[in-house]
Amino acid sequence: LWRFGYSARLLKTNHFRTAASNTSFPAVWMRLVQYSGRIPGLFVVVKINRFFTMPETVEDKANLELYSPHPEVRGMTLLNREAFRRTVVVPVLKVKKEIVSTLLKSLKHTVLQRPGLKRVVEDPEDEDSRLVILDPHKIPEFSLGESEQEVLKHLNIHPEVSKYNLELTYENFKSEEILRAVLPEGQDVTSGFSRVGHIAHLNLRDHQLPYRHLIGQVIIDKNPGITCVVNKTNIIDSTYRNFQMEVLAGESSLVTKVKENNIVYELDFSKVYWNPRLSTEHGRIVELLKPGDVLFDVFAGIGPFAIPAAKKKCQVFANDLNPESYNWLLRNCQLNKVDNKIKAFNMDGRDFLLGPVREELSKELPLLKEEQKTSFHIVMNLPALAIEFLDVFRHLLVGEPGSTAGLPTVHCYAFSKHDDPAKDVQERAEASLGTSLDGRCSTYLVRNVAPNKEMLCISFQLPADVLYKRPCPDEGKEQASDVALGCQATPLAVSG
Repeated sequence: LWRFGYSARLLKTNHFRTAASNTSFPAVWMRLVQYSGRIPGLFVVVKINRFFTMPETVEDKANLELYSPHPEVRGMTLLNREAFRRTVVVPVLKVKKEIVSTLLKSLKHTVLQRPGLKRVVEDPEDEDSRLVILDPHKIPEFSLGESEQEVLKHLNIHPEVSKYNLELTYENFKSEEILRAVLPEGQDVTSGFSRVGHIAHLNLRDHQLPYRHLIGQVIIDKNPGITCVVNKTNIIDSTYRNFQMEVLAGESSLVTKVKENNIVYELDFSKVYWNPRLSTEHGRIVELLKPGDVLFDVFAGIGPFAIPAAKKKCQVFANDLNPESYNWLLRNCQLNKVDNKIKAFNMDGRDFLLGPVREELSKELPLLKEEQKTSFHIVMNLPALAIEFLDVFRHLLVGEPGSTAGLPTVHCYAFSKHDDPAKDVQERAEASLGTSLDGRCSTYLVRNVAPNKEMLCISFQLPADVLYKRPCPDEGKEQASDVALGCQATPLAVSG
């Protein structure tokens, strides 16, 4: 209730005055749940351990003991797994071993449900019996409620709840619980990461850096398959879109293999750009393509757009400036058996557009007829800079399109910190193209990169009056001849 902004006075209404004064907090809570459908505006979510502002109760103490490592681990920077060992007292029922499974089913909401902890243990005093561990949150005062007692009576089980010393070790705690116990109180805990094959990639904050090696080791311990943890040490601002990183724990090899949308890629994570959060976007763009379409991937990286497009029987021209990305692109084309379907280039993006892209469009677009279904797509996934490359399309070609329906569709990515990011990206694209895109573009929100920073994709078909320069009568024959020969004349500069 505190979380949803309701006043504590609600507990003193006629509905709950008696419950609040005569029963424990869990009982009051359950009555609130029962009334949640009868009181207008009251919607109750049962998740008691989220109420950190409540006064400490027996239940809170049980939670503290069962789900928290020993307090002495606070401030640890070198992982000592033995220091997490502790013993807590939990409620148990003594049960004949032949009816244990029946009891577990009958009291499934009352027995301990903690991954990694046994719910049934040996009875040291009776080999024919077992001790069934109950959830201390459900039995805070080591006494059963009426409904549980009815179940035990029906099964002919003595309802006495005993105390049992349960030993907890490092293996019994989750990574978030371990890090919360180690880092200074009130500080953010890092347990999330991006996974790239066997590598876990973190973005640690300054206050977490003294604990970075411990954090790395905990992530390896708690995540099967992770054998290396790295932390990014600066933003991606280099020419090749890779970043400096520090290996925090595990093996130092950063050559790995990933699988995305049923396609396998190999890469050196320290030398090329790869973001697993973009898998949905890669799939979305490829879904737009049809067999026989042509894709120009201006900033191709290791091939997450290019290779699935080639698998879809599209003709692909893929380029990346980073020599490492280019080499891994070639490797992944071979790995996925599409090396004969992709023409790969290692050029600056602007040179790629002015060269191979212009040459291919000059050759193919005049041949298109209205009834032909081939589509041309240009993907520009360099969100920090791609919009600045759009000016290349101004009068990139000379002449007239064979079919306006065949004009290329551009998918350009951009970051925005604007209050209206879609409007911001469209206006910036229009400034680079020198024309309005109102009614001729769509903007798609890809993901939130950081607080107040969005990544978007703006898609539009290149307007004919932007892409084509109509030749003057006295130069038309000369330029038409140049285009036919594949000549790459310097494009006309147009001021914005």
